[in-house]
Amino acid sequence: MNISDMIAKKYIIEDLKSRRKNDALNELTAVFGLDNAPEGNNQTVKVLLEREKLGSTGIGEGIAIPHGKVSGIEKIYIGFGRSKAGVDFNALDGRPVHLFFILLAPENSSSTHLKALAKLSRMLMDQPFREHLMKAGSADAIYSAIVDMDQRVI
Repeated sequence: MNISDMIAKKYIIEDLKSRRKNDALNELTAVFGLDNAPEGNNQTVKVLLEREKLGSTGIGEGIAIPHGKVSGIEKIYIGFGRSKAGVDFNALDGRPVHLFFILLAPENSSSTHLKALAKLSRMLMDQPFREHLMKAGSADAIYSAIVDMDQRVI
């Protein structure tokens, strides 16, 4: 399972502008170009918000991994967003989220979806990796850090 096969530089936002959960999800999903609906009527965001009702994907330590199964897509998409200011995302530890990995999967991809989530979680357990993502100076540097960590984590 290679995260680098599912993420692209164009799916990286080095400075999220949003400060609220719904706005952040809209901003994070826009990079994929999957929805042509007006803001507030984004089907992908609706899927993610439904998932959030089951429990926050803000896992603590300034990290969130919003994810969901989206109809009409044929592969897994992974994006990344960094918020220097932080987003109130109802994280488990009550702290703002600064690092977002967003994962969108086809409706029929249970095992692949779960494997990708597990690998992202293992990657994010590494404190120096999280610090590097926060300090990286560009989307290119963020992408390189993700690809490097992807190769090191099984």
